[in-house]
Amino acid sequence: MTNIILFDNDRRDEFLPLTFTRPTCELRVGLFTIAEKWSLWLKGHISYITQEYLSEKYPISIAEENFVINGSVMPNEQLVRLIQQLEFNEALMKGEELIAVRLEEDQFERLMENDDLDELIGYQLTETPLQQLKSLPDIFQLNGDQISTDFHKITELRKGAPIPDNVTAVKPSNIFIEKSAVLDPGTILNASEGPIYIGRNAKVMEGCLIRGPFSLGENSVLKMGAKMYSGTSIGPYSKVGGEVNNSVIIGYSNKAHDGFLGNAVIGEWCNIGADSNNSNLKNNYKDIKIWNYPQKRFVDTGTQFCGLFMGDHSKCGINTMFNTGTVVGVHANIFGEGFPRNFIPSFSWGGKKQWITHQWEKAMETAQLMMERRGQELGKEEKDLHRHIFEWTSDYRTWEKSPSGKSS
Repeated sequence: MTNIILFDNDRRDEFLPLTFTRPTCELRVGLFTIAEKWSLWLKGHISYITQEYLSEKYPISIAEENFVINGSVMPNEQLVRLIQQLEFNEALMKGEELIAVRLEEDQFERLMENDDLDELIGYQLTETPLQQLKSLPDIFQLNGDQISTDFHKITELRKGAPIPDNVTAVKPSNIFIEKSAVLDPGTILNASEGPIYIGRNAKVMEGCLIRGPFSLGENSVLKMGAKMYSGTSIGPYSKVGGEVNNSVIIGYSNKAHDGFLGNAVIGEWCNIGADSNNSNLKNNYKDIKIWNYPQKRFVDTGTQFCGLFMGDHSKCGINTMFNTGTVVGVHANIFGEGFPRNFIPSFSWGGKKQWITHQWEKAMETAQLMMERRGQELGKEEKDLHRHIFEWTSDYRTWEKSPSGKSS
């Protein structure tokens, strides 16, 4: 089995808060995470070069032969063929950026010790098409294309379940339903503009309207009358209702009720309350700015459409209203009337009127209870990871420095 090591490049922090809790390659774009894509294309085992505090959960595995690949880059047929043709000490480059290199075990260890590999030969990717994450909006902007790429890769030489007679299908050749999935009567699947994939043990309740490209992950549920627009991916073990457009839900999260989610990326173990909405277009139609962690300021995304980015384990109450380009950290709990601020630090508790600190111990209690509902446990390595994030992000919780600062 091919040994694949995916590394975080120097743009990793551009994807915060989503990469507080995972390497870049564990972001979902299309049907799969980037790591799952490389495992599928190269038929290999994945390990990681990432931040030290993540390395216990995402360890590295070194073999006699290693393909070391940039974790922000997504595979395609041409790129994979070039990687497979690499000899030892050969690398693929895009300008000054390393895309992939094939190394023996001792060479890899030298690389990790920052020793120069003088014998390394680099080849420039001048004509090879690349899709690569460079900023948060790229996740939803590339999602439709990646659904199509993943769809054709996973369905080649496979036959899915028949489309039920009581389900309306437009361009059924572009629809794949896993045999254990269930589709209730009255669903409309329109794959005329892109493929639709329904995963294992997924359930689509009656009256859902789905326009491709779209993917529904394993054991996920679309609630009655849900409206899913193109470019939307829902990861595993999620419950989704209402209206969703060009968005990615990484997995294990709920948006189970009415409300609009558009041009958004939602992490794992999140919950969005009933009738909550996010704006994805400014009233003046200008490009949208979002909070950027490396620059510690709001930066222009260069796009008119940009909604909500929510880190893992964050929640919002019913009727929450998010402004365009809102960035929410991990373990935030948002509620109350009016629009909350459009940058909400990790471990925040409150809303427009007041913010206090969601203490680590209480945040872990909530996380454990939610994970138990999915049959999972919050282990020690996970708790240590979140403790690191709690301490690292304290500077963003400015109310902690005021005499009246409180904790939940």
